[in-house]
Amino acid sequence: MKSGALDVSRQALALSGMGNHPAHGGRPVTTDMTWVPPEADLSGALLERFVVPPFSILDTRQGYWQERRRWWLGLGLQSELGRAHGHTVKQAPDGTLDYEPSNNGTAPGTSIFDPVLCELAYRWFCPPGGTVLDPFAGGSVRGIVAAYLGHPYIGIDLSARQIEANREQAARILTTQPVPEWIVGDSHLVLPTIAASADLIFTCPPYYDLEVYSDDPHDLSNLSTYGQFIEMYRGIIVKAVDRLLPGRMACIVVSEIRGKDGTFQGLVPDTIAAFINAGMRYYNEAILINSAGSLPIRITKQFEAGRKLGRTHQNVLVFIKGDQPRGWSYERDAPPDPQTSFDWSTP
Repeated sequence: MKSGALDVSRQALALSGMGNHPAHGGRPVTTDMTWVPPEADLSGALLERFVVPPFSILDTRQGYWQERRRWWLGLGLQSELGRAHGHTVKQAPDGTLDYEPSNNGTAPGTSIFDPVLCELAYRWFCPPGGTVLDPFAGGSVRGIVAAYLGHPYIGIDLSARQIEANREQAARILTTQPVPEWIVGDSHLVLPTIAASADLIFTCPPYYDLEVYSDDPHDLSNLSTYGQFIEMYRGIIVKAVDRLLPGRMACIVVSEIRGKDGTFQGLVPDTIAAFINAGMRYYNEAILINSAGSLPIRITKQFEAGRKLGRTHQNVLVFIKGDQPRGWSYERDAPPDPQTSFDWSTP
């Protein structure tokens, strides 16, 4: 190989991050292929300043993420409490739906929202003390993390049982912080009645019928067709954006879902279009990588049968209303930092 081509290969290796791969000794390399000691890696400074490096890949499998998640869960967060429907629905990699029975009001397969992702959304995309609006509130995590970081939170959910469980959990965990405001009702009807303006929309919408949350006919997860779902979904987004102040952001966690024929419904592009049509601009996108769980065991048969890739990520979409903000502080009244207090010298 000519020296010029070798130089390009070295640069590509360094820029791609492959120098961090265990095959390369687990340490970064520079463009001249020299080893860089771990203490010289800039990721430590990024962790200290931003909690997680503000890259377009958010990897929940990383040790720093897991450590911080354990801290949050140690507070007693139980987002699954209050799910009282008779079953939960999980989508297999081949696009089929698996139904699991609930257990005393707790659905074991029900999704649990990641508290670290909540922290990032509030620190990165909401001004200090800004109000968070969540039109698809669901469990307690987004509200409790918001309150813990000093943000007023308004969450709307159809399930009175879910809201009751959220409030009980918040009362146990939040001893000095303001309690989040959870409202029982249909976001279509509730949003126009909210007097407060929002500094951030942060939510995770229902994935159509992928996970059925209740038997309420107004529940988006109960609608008979995807077209009906999208129509109602767009209407709620318009009303939520109307409550958002200019120069503020919306952060939406969403993923693709498959229809009965195995093809994608298009929930991710439909979400992007809905926010743009509501007057916002598409500003950031990140990929949230989740643990594969049992997917390595299941994927062989399912991939060979239908050539459908096993999905281990979600999309984090960020939109802005008006001009981009500048100069926000990343400091908050926050819990002790498990990253800086953790003894990294421990093997």
